[in-house]
Amino acid sequence: MDDRVAITTDRAPRAIGRYSQAIRSGGFLFTSGQVARGPVTGELSRGTVEEEVARVLDNLGALLRAGGSGLEAVVKTTVFLTDLRDFEAMNSVYARYFETAKPARSTVQVAALPRGARVEIEAIALVG
Repeated sequence: MDDRVAITTDRAPRAIGRYSQAIRSGGFLFTSGQVARGPVTGELSRGTVEEEVARVLDNLGALLRAGGSGLEAVVKTTVFLTDLRDFEAMNSVYARYFETAKPARSTVQVAALPRGARVEIEAIALVG
């Protein structure tokens, strides 16, 4: 039985390809990777790595809330960085968003990200 439900919200950037912002299925919410695009303009927010990470996590929070979940219910994230030297900067902001419930996480360096972003984060969270 297919219980997949596509989640959309105008509080996070629209998809820039053939994918859903998030999918709810089997008691979980799976978000697509988020970069530091503003939800209204869709433009990449340029600034420090810390500012990019905060925008990304705000986008993820909006998607999670739209799908009936929240950052506190995240069980796994994957962080993509174009430069692992940005790990400590990313981690300092990330820690503020996940103070008590620390999800499992993978962090990998990639050659490039959409729109020239320096960080992208995807999440899996419990629903309900």
